[in-house]
Amino acid sequence: MKISARNQLKGKVVSIKEGTVNGIVVLDIGGGNKVSATISLDAIRELGLKPGEDAYAIIKATSVMIGTDH
Repeated sequence: MKISARNQLKGKVVSIKEGTVNGIVVLDIGGGNKVSATISLDAIRELGLKPGEDAYAIIKATSVMIGTDH
């Protein structure tokens, strides 16, 4: 797979919480870090996503928010 997005995080699917139309997919990207994404149930099925499977979080955004605990 070749894509233009530079922010690609490889991980393992740890959970999928299905809703009516979309699902929340959580990837463990290592070091105690997890990334979640809300995608369509059709996409989850087409990609064959299941807990334990490898997958990539691909981030392509025009803005990034930063927050602190202060």
